[in-house]
Amino acid sequence: MRLAVEHVTLYRYDQPVRAAVQSHRLHPSSFDGQRVEDWQVTVSGGVKGGGFRDGAGDWIQGWTVAGPVSEITVTVTGLVETRDLTGVLRGHREQVSPMAYLRETGPTRADAALAALARSVEADSSLALAHGLAAIVAESIAYAPGKTHAHTTAAEALAMGEGVCQDHAHALIACARDREMPGRYVSGYLLADAEGRPHEAAHAWAELWVDGLGWVGFDPANRCCPDERYIRLGSGFDARDAAPIRGIARSPGEEQMDVRVAVQSVQNAQQ
Repeated sequence: MRLAVEHVTLYRYDQPVRAAVQSHRLHPSSFDGQRVEDWQVTVSGGVKGGGFRDGAGDWIQGWTVAGPVSEITVTVTGLVETRDLTGVLRGHREQVSPMAYLRETGPTRADAALAALARSVEADSSLALAHGLAAIVAESIAYAPGKTHAHTTAAEALAMGEGVCQDHAHALIACARDREMPGRYVSGYLLADAEGRPHEAAHAWAELWVDGLGWVGFDPANRCCPDERYIRLGSGFDARDAAPIRGIARSPGEEQMDVRVAVQSVQNAQQ
């Protein structure tokens, strides 16, 4: 499948920014399941800095913006060819040991309820365990946009019984780590949700380390493994660590952020 992406992030400031520095994880991963045909990232008033590939195989690109400015727009456009690998991250080159992803973070810390949920799953293999954990998270946290926020933890989402893809990913990672299975957060794009509706923001899911297969993606929000509808950007310990855009702006004022994402199948667009 060939997927076209347009991703625009607009930052507004009520007082002019003197300077801003950003770190982007906005270039699609390189592995057997996807091939980039074209990809452009621009920053209004920005100067492109150094870039490097980190130990997890993600490309990190630096940008700076000299002020004063009241708005900063980050625009991503591109075309990616994808293949369905049933969630297996095959051909992805990285140097970090999977065991590093047993480390818990604030958003992925398992409380008693998450631990009990994780231990309720019975499985005779690591693959069956991974599927069982993904299924029970999907059953326990209903997809409900607007009920949680960017700083909601996995434990809080489980207690509410509602959340979005970020909460599902955090909860699955917490459950997996409780069962001594490495798990990490993945940011990216999805063509449509389970009902066929286009997403209004970037998507997220989790990858679990499965013996004999390596990293395998699971998306509890859509009750599936990533397929050709997904574009993988990068990974981290949690949502903050895997954020597509991180940065600092020198301004005493308030910041507002608007995000617009459109993912379209090129084949369908031409029919």
